[in-house]
Formats: sequence, structure tokens, C-alpha cells
Amino acid sequence: MKPKSKVLIIAGSDSSGGAGIQADIKTVTALGSYAMTAVTAITSQNTTGIISIVPISAREISKQIIFTCNDIKPDAIKIGMLHSSNVIRAVINSLKKIKISKIILDPVMVAKGGQRLINDSAIHILKTRLIKKVTLITPNICEAEVLTKKRIYNVEDMIYAASILLKLGAKNILIKGGHLNTKIVQDVFVNKKEIKIFKNKKFTTKNTHGTGCTLSSAIATYFSCGKLLKKSCELGTKYVNQAIGSNLNYGKGHGPINHLNSIIINKKFR
Repeated sequence: MKPKSKVLIIAGSDSSGGAGIQADIKTVTALGSYAMTAVTAITSQNTTGIISIVPISAREISKQIIFTCNDIKPDAIKIGMLHSSNVIRAVINSLKKIKISKIILDPVMVAKGGQRLINDSAIHILKTRLIKKVTLITPNICEAEVLTKKRIYNVEDMIYAASILLKLGAKNILIKGGHLNTKIVQDVFVNKKEIKIFKNKKFTTKNTHGTGCTLSSAIATYFSCGKLLKKSCELGTKYVNQAIGSNLNYGKGHGPINHLNSIIINKKFR
């Protein structure tokens, strides 16, 4: 088969393969599209945590974005880990030059093990400048609390937090509800015209490493293929839910999800 679309991923690398650029590439590929990358940081990590982060310079990140897009123009962009104010500014300036309209931002701030990945000044510029430039922002509960400075205990709080993000300039918000203590995962999609709640079965498992990266990349992929944004969010949540349900159980900590759950192998390759 030929790829259905082209997606540029701007994010950090995860040496264990469960999150970051690696999860993004797997997701885009598994859903039938072509993945390109601009690496923002290199991490040494496994399912138990991160031992080091080596940042890539803002200038080098810009060069990756612009040089890649000048040759192969993406249909959509997914943005993940941006580790500093300089990097966020560089990405904003690069986006101006390449002029891609479909942009999904996953505001990666905290690793699964609890390690902070972004400083306060970077959070400030992300809130005041970057979220205005993208089509959709996909924070989890913890990230939405950081961005809005409001505690979130239920779906009503998620909707209220989304309304604050709208006032900050976000066009569309999908707040992920996986961190709430509920039997059903409820992800809340909000813009100025509507509120939509996507409901999926919640699996009892510690193997959820990379779910946020995977969801934003899945949404970017569906969106890049021409599906409406709300439908892309719905399909993305279902893809992630099925990937969690596979329960790979790799590693000693928070294991990865199964990005290959969408692939049916041609008989001649079995």
C-alpha cells in the first residue's frame, strides 16, 4: 500500500521505544501514513524512568523542520516535547515559514514516572504564544492543571479547564481523562461551538507508557488524511484504547502499548 498522507513529528526521542518520536513513528506508520521527524531531545530511559535528557539546540531543530518540509511538505504536524523557551520560539518561527495549517500539540510536561520535562519559563511561552498557533491541544489531567492552575477532579472540571484554555487562545482542546479514578475513560473535546465526550472502556494495567504521544500522533494522522478534527479525535481515542487493551507487558515498570494493533499482516508475509 502507499501512504495516505505525510506527517511531520516534532518531539523528543525515547530510547525504550514506548513514547516520544518512536511511538509517533509507529503510530503514523501503523495507521497508513508517512512519518518525518525533527528530534528535540535525546533521552536515556526505560519503563522504570529517565536517567538523562540531552537537548538538541533550537537552531538544529529549526533546520530539521524547515529543510525537511522544503522537500516533502507534510499534510499535518504533531508537536510533542519542547524542552525550553528558545526551542518553543524556534518552533513558532519555523511554523511561520512552512505554513502548515493542521497542527496538533501534545504539551508534554511530566514523564510517566513523575519527572518534570519542561521548566516554568517554557510553560509560560507555550501558554501565551504556542497554543494560539495550533489547531488542537491535547493535555492530560496533570498538564491541564499546570496550564490552567486549576485542580481537576471530574468531567465538569475538565470542561471548565478547557474553557480557560479557550480564553488563552486555544482553538480546540481535547483533555484526556485517563488519570481520573473512573471505570470509563472520558476524553473531553471542547471548542467555542461544542463539547463532545468520547467514552472508552478503562483497562486496569500499568502498561500505558506513551499513550499521550500515541494519541496526538493518531489524531494528526487521521486529520492529515482529510477527516474532520472531531472525528479524528474519536478515532484516535479508539486506536489508543485498543493499543492499551493488548497489554504487551514489556519491562519492569510502566510498559508500552501495542502500536501494531491496527495492522493486519498480508497472508504472504505470515
